[in-house]
Amino acid sequence: MKKLKPIFLNILTYVLLFVFFFPIFWLVLSSFKPSYDLYAYPPKLLSTNLTFENYVNAWSSGDFPLYFMNSAIVTISSTVLTVAISMMAGFALAKYKFFGGNVIFWTMLATLMLPLQVIMIPIFIILKNFHMLNSYLGLIIPPSATPTGIFLVRQYLVSLPNELIEFARIDGASEWRIFWSIILPLSTPVIATLTIFSVMWRWNDFLWPLIVISNEKLYTVQLALGMFSGQHTINWSGLLPMTVLSMLPIVVVFIAFQRLFIRGIYAGSVK
Repeated sequence: MKKLKPIFLNILTYVLLFVFFFPIFWLVLSSFKPSYDLYAYPPKLLSTNLTFENYVNAWSSGDFPLYFMNSAIVTISSTVLTVAISMMAGFALAKYKFFGGNVIFWTMLATLMLPLQVIMIPIFIILKNFHMLNSYLGLIIPPSATPTGIFLVRQYLVSLPNELIEFARIDGASEWRIFWSIILPLSTPVIATLTIFSVMWRWNDFLWPLIVISNEKLYTVQLALGMFSGQHTINWSGLLPMTVLSMLPIVVVFIAFQRLFIRGIYAGSVK
């Protein structure tokens, strides 16, 4: 029985890998198929006439360089703000004892149960009053302070020994010097983890840009992909290649930070 258990686990692992990755594999292959193969029945996994024409036509059908640049501006700016806010707030909640600290932490944690749809209208009204609709600021600022990011950082910093901070204070280091010279260098794993999460959230975000942006010049990639979907038909030969291209930045970021990502998740889960 003990010998069969590893075999069963290996089989289960490969089955799950197949279930998760086969749709992506099909997506990539289909993006190179001619239109007549996309609508063929029964469906074909491989086509005898693979072509890059879908990518060329889809890229030239809209202002996709601009849409990718918009997504890059929003994603990078929002990620920098998210990491900065989460690091400072998480540091304060993890290493400072002040009146109401636990109440603030648990209240912030409770907001994780609030979906965007609940607070969407109040935030929209606030942005309208501040004239931030149809602007980069309307896309960047509201999602930057995330309770998930603050929670991850706080849980990670709780595991760091307080003696490091006490010794620095004895040596005369200011609180900002402690933050910049001690906390940030030791927080590389959780920063990488939060960076990956933030890039995924902002790059793949569709609902919030749909609400805030009506000017096509400010469209993000996800909004631009919606242009391939008509009222009655979907332009699959344009949608599939652009979907593949929209996935590449996420894949690159994850590959670059994957080791630190795993360390950050593990360190944040234990004390």
